[in-house]
Amino acid sequence: MKLLLKNSYLNHKETIHNFTWRALQLFGKQGLTFFIFILCAKLLTPHEFGVYNYILAIIYLLIIFGDFGISTATSKYVAEYNATDQNKVKLILFNSLIIILGLGTIVTVLTILVGSYLLDEKYAYVLYALPMLFLAPISSLYDGIFRGLKRFRELAIISLSVGFVSVIFVYLLVRNYGLIGALISQSLFYMVLVLVLFCAYGNLYLQFDKQLMKTIFNYSLVIGISSIGYFLYSRVDIIVLGHYGYIEEIGYYELINKGFELMFLPFALLAQVVAPNITAYYSRNDYSKVRKKLYFFMKLIIPTSILIAGLFYITFPQAIKIFLPEYYGEEMFIAVSILSFLIPAKIWGVFQTQSFIVATGFAKIIAVTTMLGGILNVILDIIFINLIGFTGVFWVTLMIHSLNIIFQTFYYKHKIGQI
Repeated sequence: MKLLLKNSYLNHKETIHNFTWRALQLFGKQGLTFFIFILCAKLLTPHEFGVYNYILAIIYLLIIFGDFGISTATSKYVAEYNATDQNKVKLILFNSLIIILGLGTIVTVLTILVGSYLLDEKYAYVLYALPMLFLAPISSLYDGIFRGLKRFRELAIISLSVGFVSVIFVYLLVRNYGLIGALISQSLFYMVLVLVLFCAYGNLYLQFDKQLMKTIFNYSLVIGISSIGYFLYSRVDIIVLGHYGYIEEIGYYELINKGFELMFLPFALLAQVVAPNITAYYSRNDYSKVRKKLYFFMKLIIPTSILIAGLFYITFPQAIKIFLPEYYGEEMFIAVSILSFLIPAKIWGVFQTQSFIVATGFAKIIAVTTMLGGILNVILDIIFINLIGFTGVFWVTLMIHSLNIIFQTFYYKHKIGQI
């Protein structure tokens, strides 16, 4: 048995080590966001907490247009060029950065010009978080470059260090300034993270490469469209709830969503570690290896996710009852009961998208299916929220997400099987 374990470790040593460091890195980065989230849930009233999440939903929508898939596309091309043409790797950062700064400037100007007319009294809150339109995409850009180069250990150390230092000013800002402090602290965290990543990476080659910019931007378009589609069938639910006056229910929705994010994180980590290798196999035309890996992970992840769904159904309501009793109630339990059935599909979807579909250049599948699903989600959200109220959003989420991920899986298997 020991020999078997040793051989298994040696065969997967790189993946195990990279997964470990990536896990530490993302838990360090996401841990601060989660800390702010729970802190706000504790310190703010349920109504104020709903407003907080409503503002963040708007900011995340703006960030999608400010990034528009550039950071994800960059990760793919860093891994690809690192395997085939290393001279281009050093040019990716500057050229990707130019695109992000340009998009961010356009989105910021438009927000300032029309935001007050569309958001009314909530416009002032958006301004506090506006720096995130630049800082969040740039941090994701560096994240993609470090991942593409498999510098997981260095990325983990940086994120953990910045996260621990930031906890001090985050706590002070939230405690003293409440909602405004929480929004400012997020922008401040991303600013510190970008500065440290900039210093660590170095080597910013100031050389324009129009062809490289065109290549990255063209691929980012389909990723950006898929991001919009994803927002339409996920985060847009918050906008719909807010429009119909379900402000407190936004808080319930986001609590469950955060529980989902914590469950999905290990699978996202594994996907990001696996993705560079899948990209390398595909770039070398080793398609049989890609198919073999896809079937292996399907057999591993789907049964595991079913067990996780059962545990979530049992433990999550009890965790809410103990730590956030003011949010515990019949509506919360009904929502958990509905969305627990979605967990297996969501876990597989998170892993499959990052490690296979995007990594092998089939991001168009995600773009088309999520956009169509997102449009349908908005329509059904409005219909069901009028028919059965708050829980209608959850029933629509279960239906749309499940069908979308099942279709993506079968279609990708068909496409990769033809090569």
